[in-house]
Amino acid sequence: MLRNLAIALVTNERIRTTHAKATQLRPFLEGLVTLAKEDTVAARRLAMARVGDRNAVVKLFSDIAPRVAQRAGGYLRIVKDAPRVGDGALMSYVEFVDPAPQAVPGEEKPAARKTIKQRLHERRKEMAKIRR
Repeated sequence: MLRNLAIALVTNERIRTTHAKATQLRPFLEGLVTLAKEDTVAARRLAMARVGDRNAVVKLFSDIAPRVAQRAGGYLRIVKDAPRVGDGALMSYVEFVDPAPQAVPGEEKPAARKTIKQRLHERRKEMAKIRR
């Protein structure tokens, strides 16, 4: 269960779970982040053995660890939320303290991907030019 929560938190950077699970997740994931701050093959293998998801380990070492490199600990924040409607369990949000950097207003954003309709329309235009 902790592995799945850790994978979800690393990939999404914010998850909503029960407060009990969140408090159990914190020491597990903070240990992984501390391990990821030292980018060695041995550290990557240990993280892979503990997490089991290659994409999560890559993101942990390449994105998250450099963001929190200056911190001595306390990488996660647990924010309490309203109780769950079905059974009244206390819910919490778990997120990294240092958020992912946002796009700077002056920087260019990558071009938005065209919809299928737009691509088909362009393709039909090209085919019409070729036929002429």
